[in-house]
Amino acid sequence: MFLSSSLLAAWIFKHPDVLVYMARPNVADVAQVYALGTVLFSQAFNYFVVGPLTSKTMFQRQKLEKDEGKTYNDPGVSAEMKALNQRFGILHGVSSLANLGAVISLGFHGLFIGNAGVKGY
Repeated sequence: MFLSSSLLAAWIFKHPDVLVYMARPNVADVAQVYALGTVLFSQAFNYFVVGPLTSKTMFQRQKLEKDEGKTYNDPGVSAEMKALNQRFGILHGVSSLANLGAVISLGFHGLFIGNAGVKGY
């Protein structure tokens, strides 16, 4: 997250015109700010929201495994274990989607840099 916020700050510092045209994402340098902002938001959302919820669910599942004496994927687990498995799967999927959004945005940024260079338009 430090790297993505540093990239965003460096881009804005090197391209001060983005502050003037912030409401116009069709301007190439502004589109890069949106891309880097998406990376930062995705990583922050994953780190501060989804990560703690996933860890909490995982620890609840481990505690329930210990209490029931069964692992989460054994046949005949309780309804509570099935609900925790479903919640864990959903949170894990949301985390993967946030990571995928960051990777796609970084790919867009990298393609722009490769095509136009760091000087922009």
